[in-house]
Amino acid sequence: MTLTCREWEKLPLGTGGLTKREAKRLHAAGQRPQVPGSPVFSHTRDGGLKARHTVGILSIPGRTVEILPKIDGDDGAVRRALIHMLAVAHDISVAAGELSALDTQRRDLLELLARLFVDRLLAAVRRGLPRRYIAHEDDLPVLRGRLNVTRQVTHLAVRPDRLACRYDELSEDTPLNRVLKAAVTRLARLVRAPANIRSLAELAARFEAVSDSPHPLREAVRLDRTNTAFHDLYRMACLFLDDEWQSTASGAADGFALLFLMHELFEKFVARCLKQALAPGSVRLPPGVRYALSDAQGEFFGTRPDIVAKTSKGPVVLDTKWKKLERRKDDDRRLGIAPGDIYQMLAYARAWRATRLILLYPWREETAKEAGILRHWIVSHSDPNCALDVATVNVGAPDSVIATLRKIVGSSGP
Repeated sequence: MTLTCREWEKLPLGTGGLTKREAKRLHAAGQRPQVPGSPVFSHTRDGGLKARHTVGILSIPGRTVEILPKIDGDDGAVRRALIHMLAVAHDISVAAGELSALDTQRRDLLELLARLFVDRLLAAVRRGLPRRYIAHEDDLPVLRGRLNVTRQVTHLAVRPDRLACRYDELSEDTPLNRVLKAAVTRLARLVRAPANIRSLAELAARFEAVSDSPHPLREAVRLDRTNTAFHDLYRMACLFLDDEWQSTASGAADGFALLFLMHELFEKFVARCLKQALAPGSVRLPPGVRYALSDAQGEFFGTRPDIVAKTSKGPVVLDTKWKKLERRKDDDRRLGIAPGDIYQMLAYARAWRATRLILLYPWREETAKEAGILRHWIVSHSDPNCALDVATVNVGAPDSVIATLRKIVGSSGP
């Protein structure tokens, strides 16, 4: 059974919610070092749980918790937005029609991502699994490929009926297929939707000739022009296989985690959208390090902003903040921005010789009528002259983010 909540919300106890035993087990599962954002939950006074800043799926036997981002919209719309953000952040192409076809109101995030994956993988493997030539060495009664002269005159000198052969064989048992099979095998143990179960059963049969991999994420996968149709599928498979945690006692899987730190996801999503919004080569990812201080022995106190963009007016430093802006009656100018965030941006301005700074937040209806620049400030006594803008993008409508970023970075003020 799946229970859905938003970031920083409490999970109910009792009827329709968690039992205290489930709450205890979920809290323990969310503290494992392999789980991103550990701990995922904090305890409440009544023995229940409260979600923190991590989104995604965390499950134990008999219970699954889905944590959605705290953005405007119903659960179905938020799931679509989250899938879009994940696709962009992990360089996976997802068409708008694919998202529209998903039943986002009735299915949780795991089932939706599994649906995307199995539909695409089925369409790809029905055209044939990717194959590669695998080098083999074997002793055969007839020559195949090339003769291994060294082995022939040493080990097989007394076996005239055998030839030491070296040959290449076209095989489906490739590193890429082993990773895809591992993802199929893992999802088959987790999904509950009948359509996903049927599709995964067909996929398991099609990967029957592919061997199992003990460490799929360590496979030497080579993505090239011969397997272009499987590039996105490989990235999706890695999502399902990453951060797997096992029972330390038996080695059997006793849970599943598909979790993402929201501030990291927001940063990656914005960075990739900005690369599409601006001219090629103008956005540096990662931007590198520049140092705030130096002495005779060298430089120290390195600074690394989220994003640095080159513009005709000079460098623009952009820092993402997955935080809520606040409009206060007693001080509406500052929007509740932490002083430490401002001081950090001033350090970036100095180290990177920036002509413009942008603090970027998620848009919420209660903060502004529309996404874009909210505040335009001038940095006092700066050389060169530098401005600091506070802006928002609407991740609830991810298709609009590229245009919004282009407008924000290209603007000189509100």
